[in-house]
Amino acid sequence: MTDRSQPADATPDATPDAARQDRAADSTAAAAAAADAAAIDAAAHPAVAVPPGAADPAEMRAHYRAEGLAEADLAPGPMEQFGRWFEEAAHVAEQGGLYEPNAMVVSTVDAEGRPSSRTVLLKQYDERGFVFYTNYTSRKAHDLAANPRIGLLFPWHPMARQVVVTGTATRTGRDETAAYFRTRPHGSQLGAWASEQSSVVASRAELDRAYEDLATRYPEGEAVPVPPHWGGFRIAPRTVEFWQGRENRLHDRLRYTRTPAGAWRVERFYP
Repeated sequence: MTDRSQPADATPDATPDAARQDRAADSTAAAAAAADAAAIDAAAHPAVAVPPGAADPAEMRAHYRAEGLAEADLAPGPMEQFGRWFEEAAHVAEQGGLYEPNAMVVSTVDAEGRPSSRTVLLKQYDERGFVFYTNYTSRKAHDLAANPRIGLLFPWHPMARQVVVTGTATRTGRDETAAYFRTRPHGSQLGAWASEQSSVVASRAELDRAYEDLATRYPEGEAVPVPPHWGGFRIAPRTVEFWQGRENRLHDRLRYTRTPAGAWRVERFYP
């Protein structure tokens, strides 16, 4: 008679020892697969040994100051707060402790979503935003034509400070561009004409030759016309974050964000 408690063709349960053996086999197979994957990854990305005496970035550590940045210390708006910090950075630069405090990293994204960054010089700031000048045929200008969203970073490392900006870029007017162009040194005015920025150049000699031709055409003291392909971008900020380095990597991060009503909201972020 067939036992009705299980189908006639049921297989008896595996013994505990057999189950343990199966689990061990599965674990061994998984470990072997993981080892194979690690070996493949190591072959594709070999570790680079740091030569004796060479600088090892993993061993580079800076101990930041104890003084921080409190909400009560902030200005009502980000541009006023930026002005305070910029003046302090300029003072440190005057003492030789900081190089080019108006240098900022500009990050853009092209139409395909590929990011790029470069360092440019801030030339103006006010309640409307931050201004820099460039060749309108450059990569960053092409990026901004396709996607006007932009990021700025002021890396004031000797002060353990950063200012991080996100916003939207628009071109400055031609009158404003011309007014600034007139303040540039004569050589920089010629350089704006000589350089086909972001284009391939055959040699340094070709660039120098273009400059010398312009120097002959417009000698020192003669007015240089404003290039039609050259001008400014003004970045209207959406967020402005003030970062102050602190001990134990517990940095202060206070961020202004523009609200839909046009006011500024301040929030503190984990470091």
